[in-house]
Amino acid sequence: MSFCDTIWQDVAPLRRAILAQPFLAELADGSLPPESFRHYILQDSLYLAEYARVLAIAAARAPTAAGRLEFSDGAKVAVQVEEALHQAFFIQFGITPEMGREAEATPACLGYTSYLASLAATRSYEELIAGTLPCFWVYWEVGCDIKSRAASPNPYAAWIDTYAAPSFGEATDRVRALVDEAADNSTPATRADMATAFRNAARYEWMFWDSAYRRETWPI
Repeated sequence: MSFCDTIWQDVAPLRRAILAQPFLAELADGSLPPESFRHYILQDSLYLAEYARVLAIAAARAPTAAGRLEFSDGAKVAVQVEEALHQAFFIQFGITPEMGREAEATPACLGYTSYLASLAATRSYEELIAGTLPCFWVYWEVGCDIKSRAASPNPYAAWIDTYAAPSFGEATDRVRALVDEAADNSTPATRADMATAFRNAARYEWMFWDSAYRRETWPI
């Protein structure tokens, strides 16, 4: 099996835990409290700003034209999603510009973005792109899973449609191909490090939704 197929199977228990998240179950049936979604979308806005920077670094470090194009496009899309989808949700859920400016990254958000930044600054290109993949792949799986069981009408329909869109799945496939290519050209030790980066980032995906459901703040 390819690197991506292997690690995807390896994290199957974690993926099941993500799909069982109360945040996602209630988002699917439309009962998620608006306060929890406001918490999530504000934190996601902070996350995407940093994720775009990490993808831009991946583009700069990519050894192939395909990698440079894909990750630079990914950085652009992250900014566009932040601007378009989030602004629409800001209006829908009563998030003011002041709330956006004053939002502080929670421990989960800061931990996730700092981890990706550390991969970009101190680790190999191969580890970096393995660490960026869960944000694509986990969201694609979540979007498809929720789309199949979402209530209609649903106040979160736009969010669901974004991550269940075929174009998002195609982007996920392209990044997977780049990660597999990097793994194929790497040593066993590097592939092990890539697996660790992927696994840690997937853990942060679970933590991000869990923190939003609990409306996490700093404990002190």
